[in-house]
Amino acid sequence: MPIYENRNNAENKIKIPQNMQDEISVGLTASCNAVAKSAQEICKKKSSGITISMDGWYGVAWNSIIKEMKAAFTRLNIKAEFSDTAMLFLASKEIDAYKKPYLSNDPSFGKVNSTGTIDDILDMTALTAMSERLKIHKNAKSTPSVLIVYGCASLCRSLAENYDLMCYFDKTADPMLWDMWDGRLIPFGQTEPKADYGWKEYYYCDFYLLNRHKQDIMGKIDFYLEAIDSRRLVLVPKTVFWTIMETLSRQPIKQIKTYSPGPWGAYRYRDLWNIPGLECNAWNRLAGADLSMLVEVAPDIIFTMPSGNLLLKHGEAFVGKAVHERCPGLIPVEVWLDDGYFPETQPAERTSMPIHNHPSSAYVKEHFNEPLGRYETYYIAEAYKGANTWMGFKEDADLEQWEDKIKNSWKNKTPIADWKEFIANWETVPGDLFLIPPGTTHGHGGNQMVLEMDTCPSVCGCEYSFFGYDFMRPTWDDRKKNMTGRPMNMQLEHYLDNDKWCRESWVKEHLRARPFVVEWNKEFSLERYSSYGPMPFEIERLHFQKSAKYTTAGKFLQAMTLTVGTRAVIRSKQFPDRFTEIEKFQSALIPADFGDYEIINCSQGDCTVVIWRMKDGFCI
Repeated sequence: MPIYENRNNAENKIKIPQNMQDEISVGLTASCNAVAKSAQEICKKKSSGITISMDGWYGVAWNSIIKEMKAAFTRLNIKAEFSDTAMLFLASKEIDAYKKPYLSNDPSFGKVNSTGTIDDILDMTALTAMSERLKIHKNAKSTPSVLIVYGCASLCRSLAENYDLMCYFDKTADPMLWDMWDGRLIPFGQTEPKADYGWKEYYYCDFYLLNRHKQDIMGKIDFYLEAIDSRRLVLVPKTVFWTIMETLSRQPIKQIKTYSPGPWGAYRYRDLWNIPGLECNAWNRLAGADLSMLVEVAPDIIFTMPSGNLLLKHGEAFVGKAVHERCPGLIPVEVWLDDGYFPETQPAERTSMPIHNHPSSAYVKEHFNEPLGRYETYYIAEAYKGANTWMGFKEDADLEQWEDKIKNSWKNKTPIADWKEFIANWETVPGDLFLIPPGTTHGHGGNQMVLEMDTCPSVCGCEYSFFGYDFMRPTWDDRKKNMTGRPMNMQLEHYLDNDKWCRESWVKEHLRARPFVVEWNKEFSLERYSSYGPMPFEIERLHFQKSAKYTTAGKFLQAMTLTVGTRAVIRSKQFPDRFTEIEKFQSALIPADFGDYEIINCSQGDCTVVIWRMKDGFCI
């Protein structure tokens, strides 16, 4: 799936002491020089060789970095020897056998490797040899020299005690996925891209090995390096890095928004943002577990990192105690903006999402080893002529017939002519809220802008949508820039296993939420929408013209989106220097321990912010 990023107003601006700013290096040459000079200082204190670990995520351009690193050591007259960690892994066949249980026979999903570590796929004989080599180098009496072990797992448990200097090269999700989709990714134990590397290998196994390894070693490193583009490395010493992470975890965070085209993709985005290359907009993510964040320490020091880094040491402070204990390492929310504006009238088969449902926590735990089910909401942010949402089944719909029809449609690759006779349709206006618990057949019907606020089941961003029917339409081909791609895959077994077969009257009574006033004064009003038992979170909104007040109560992460107005500032009442500014249709994640805060309208007129937060005593 193509992904386009929007970094407009995404900067998370923080203040750290000037002396810490001065310690950060920007650029390939400057960063490599900083590592080399640090090694030189160690050399001055020792009369023997020194050892360096350069560990990192998938997709780091090691060849470019090693070339410049060699030059940096040469400039200091230090002999440098480099060793790739590819030689430390088991043979490809053994790694493939290890991964097989997690890939499953399911064409759309796998099963999370919930306990494995990167050590599981390392060759003990090779590790023993490397450990001995490192020890010999450290003890050798010689002119200044360094032995650098680089690549994934260089700082594994078997080798960690053998290094004098330790670095971690990080990469965010989207650039790594671009490498994977384009066949450029070099996986574990390889020195060249692996042509048959499958996406499920990453999403269900490799990600978790990399992530656990990262969590295990980050407290040991001397330097953190942003390595998305090897030409523009950013090196941050450990003390500065942890100061940055602590500062970020105490203020509202904006993430880099992403956009993807698709068969129901529409065109409102053209009026709001300039996204080069994006020809239609089906998925627009405003917040999520695997999205990246842009950090601005100074106007000339800006770098990108995974948002998950916030949870390395400050998970409880950021997401709250309850979420941290029940779903450790997970930012449990996703916020989407489903674009549904068409300048000309289109048929429902063009404007609608697939007819689909989502799983409960019990289902994802049993089938995919994930911690949290997919609980969704549709908040109608804008409505145009013909705005509508599909949800539930009509009172007189023959459900057995529907099951037969979708099975035959997928088997024979033919559309269902009378599909509208089965699915209930709801006209919408701005402010409508649909609750979508697991097993609810539904789909955005188009001609509206939907703010979708959901739980996120997966640390790596798998969303678990089970498609039942997608009109047998062609999908988007982003290379050709038209709707000529093959139809999307259906997940009929999961769809049918999960569906609760809700009728129209039940949807009206339980899932068409209505707001009620919680607080009103002359400055602002706070509304909370009615809920339904299994939903683990609340949806609230604040209306104001100048400013409003609210609190996290020290309990739960909040996701706030500006839906009416142009710009607003979210500022701590106790610590006014902790703030961020969001624009229309931008979200901010407000840390659980942020406490009391105010939202300030930066322009004239009305403002509305919509808030997602977990319920008190939420159950998953």
